[in-house]
Parts: sequence; C-alpha cells; structure tokens
Amino acid sequence: MNPLFPKEVYQERRNRLKQSVGGGVAVFLTNEEAPMNYPSNTYRYRQDSNFLYFFGLSLPGMAAVIDFDEGRDIIFGDDFGIDDIIWMGPQPTIASLAEKVGVTDTRPMAKLADYLKGRKVLFTPPYRFDNQIKLSALTGIAIGNLKQSASAELIKGIVALRSAKDKYEIEQMENAGIIGAIMHTSVMKRCKPGVSERELAGLAEGVALSYGEGISFPVILSQHGETLHNHNHNGILTEGNFLLMDAGAENTMNYCSDHTRTYPVSGKFTQKQKEIYEIVLKANMEGIANVKPGVYYRDVHFIAAEIIAAGLKELGIMKGDVKEAARTGAYALFCPHGLGHQLGLDVHDMEDLGENYVGYDDTVSRSEIFGISALRMARELREGFIITVEPGIYFIPELIDIWKSEKKFAEFINYDKVEEYRHFGGIRIEDDVLVTADGHKVIGPHIPKSVEELENTVGKE
Repeated sequence: MNPLFPKEVYQERRNRLKQSVGGGVAVFLTNEEAPMNYPSNTYRYRQDSNFLYFFGLSLPGMAAVIDFDEGRDIIFGDDFGIDDIIWMGPQPTIASLAEKVGVTDTRPMAKLADYLKGRKVLFTPPYRFDNQIKLSALTGIAIGNLKQSASAELIKGIVALRSAKDKYEIEQMENAGIIGAIMHTSVMKRCKPGVSERELAGLAEGVALSYGEGISFPVILSQHGETLHNHNHNGILTEGNFLLMDAGAENTMNYCSDHTRTYPVSGKFTQKQKEIYEIVLKANMEGIANVKPGVYYRDVHFIAAEIIAAGLKELGIMKGDVKEAARTGAYALFCPHGLGHQLGLDVHDMEDLGENYVGYDDTVSRSEIFGISALRMARELREGFIITVEPGIYFIPELIDIWKSEKKFAEFINYDKVEEYRHFGGIRIEDDVLVTADGHKVIGPHIPKSVEELENTVGKE
C-alpha cells in the first residue's frame, strides 16, 4: 500500500466535486490485477488515477461512490480472507483503509449493484475491458455505448479539480522530477559508441524502480529520434548518431515526470547537429519563458513553431514569412506534434477522460491543420497547472517524400535543401513546468541541455 496524503485532502476533493455536480451517484471502479500469461503472474499493479485522486487507496477489488443527492461517500469492498493472509501476511480491513481517506461508510462489494439500482449513475469513460464489463452490468448500458454515455458534467468537474495541483501534489511532482533527472543523467554518462540501446533503456527503468514505482510510460530511447514514439531498443550506439531519450518516473505516490534529452552518441556535436539542436533548444527555452497564468498554451505553441521556422529559414531549409509558416502548419513537416500536455498522476494527465476536455474548452477548439491538430493542450494556463514543453525538429523521410511529391507548402519549404538532412534523425527537448501565481517554475533538478553541458556530461561515466 502506497503512502497517503492526509485524509482531509481527499475529503476536500470529494466535497469540491459535490459542489460542481448537480446530482446523481458517481461510481469509481478500482483497476484489477492484469495477468501477463497466467492468472497469478501479473503486471505491476497500477490503480485508476481518478480513484487515487478521490480515494487514495492503491488496491484492487473495490469500488467507491460519491452520492451527490445524499452527500455521502461510500467504499465498497470485501476484507481479505485467510488464504490472502497466508500468502501476503496480515492485511488491513476495508473499514480501516477507508478511515485513512476520511470515509466512514463501507459496505460489501455485493451491495454495490443494489445501491446503484434505479439511480442516475455517473461515470467516466472506462478504458479497461474488465471494468467495461462490470460497468455495463451495473448500469445496463451496452459496452459499445459506455464511452458516449459517460457523464460530461462529472468529467468537467474532475478536470477542473485535477488540472490545478495543490501543495501536496507539487511536492510529489518535484520528487518525481528528481527521479527523472537521475534517470537521464545516468544514461547520459553511460552513453558512448558500442553500448546497446537496450542496456541504456534498462538502466533508465532500473533507476525508476530503485527510487519509485517504475517508469511513467514505456521508455523511448533510440538513435532514430525521427520516429516520435520509438520503443525499439535493438540498436548499438554508433559514432555520428544522435541518441534521443524520452522517459519519466512514477514516484511512490504515483505522480509522474516526463523529460526528453537528445545528444550525440560521441559526446561531441558536429556543426550540422549543433545548428539544428540550438533551434530546438531556443524553442524549448522561449516556450518555458512564456508560461504564465492567463496565457493560452496554443499561443505558446505558435511561439515555438515560429522559432523553429525562423531557425530553419536561416539554414535555408525553410523560406517565406515565419508567422505564416507557423499559422498555416508549414513548419509541421519538421515538428508534427504539439508543444506539450498536462502532467500529474498520468503522464498525459487525465487523457482517459478525453483530450478535448483536458486541453480544450469553450474558448478554444482543436485545429484541423496537420501538426497543429496534434496539440494536446491549447487552453488558458492557470496557477497550479503542470505542463510539458517539448518542441522538436525531425526529418522523417516518408513524410518528406509525400509533401515533396505534392509540392506541399513549396512557398515555405526548400525541398532541395531538405534532402541534405534526409538522414539527420530527430531532436526533442522536454521539461516539466509548473504555472505559478506570477510566472512559472521548472519542476525537478536541472538536467543538462545546453551544448556545453551535454558535451561535458555525455560519456563521462
């Protein structure tokens, strides 16, 4: 059982949700153990993040309700039996666990269906198949209709609460950032020609397990950084290549970090590598500098896009008006993803609730333009938000070929010059940033990212 916040924290969260939802009963199901290859050999257990946020308990086999009509909170679950105790030792009762999160009403799991019968049941979109089956049985809604039947009112209430982190959460995010920094600097120091990607990915994952619950998402570590989510670790580090690592840790309270660093395998930048790298670094640092309350993150994205377009224009890769290159999406040949996303209990925080609820609202809608449409977070920043700032430049041969054959954005892109970078790879630089009352703060220790810092760290085990 993971450590908990003071029970008053959970009580306040539930009470605030009660103030924002008009009526009905919200049901929260725990995640169950997931077998790898037979029932008792399971993957690492991870609780549902909404259950963690409101009820704090990291155990399977339970459910909880927040009854907005009657103003009560209930945890449903069954006490451990002697067979469990034989294998796992003495176990707490459901009542004693519930008391730790400020819930005094506990009932057997078999009573849940009766409690919900005839009530207006609110739920978030279920993302695990076993919970889809359970929720369908509890509500009578066909599995295929559960997603569209999820409560928008409940989702909006949860997003409003979870987006702004309190002092307890910020402390945990700082801790996750410390683990993330150790992961990245450990890999940097071990990086040198001849080392296997698999060894370095294992090193990163080992650090995350040594200090917390493990990685916050599968490690992206590759000499082919132009593949945005490259989980293939079969390569051997080769002189002249870049190594990109996008990785984060989940600490013992299940809060996440998410950082990316890119650096030459040899530990020394070539002039060509340095030129592209410093464009990305400038976009990263200017993006961070513009984070503050009241700013729309979509506008910060465009600031980074303009920096990318301007930098590539100086190298002759792009041309024309850089603002137009950003607004029309011409830059997206080289950066087809958004600038960042929210971060918290999930690495893409609250993505299970629906990205448009989390990153967009009534004041800003998702673009249909390639690249800009991939922006996960566009809405106005507020104090307590934690976001990633992760610009990149990538030379993706297959995408280059398509755009070149279509003469797409020929007024902005010098395709002959692009061919000189066809096998360059990709660069991304990512930091986690807290929106403060008057600006921002980078979460966790500084991880080397300037050319000089990296040349003084990479391979210096």
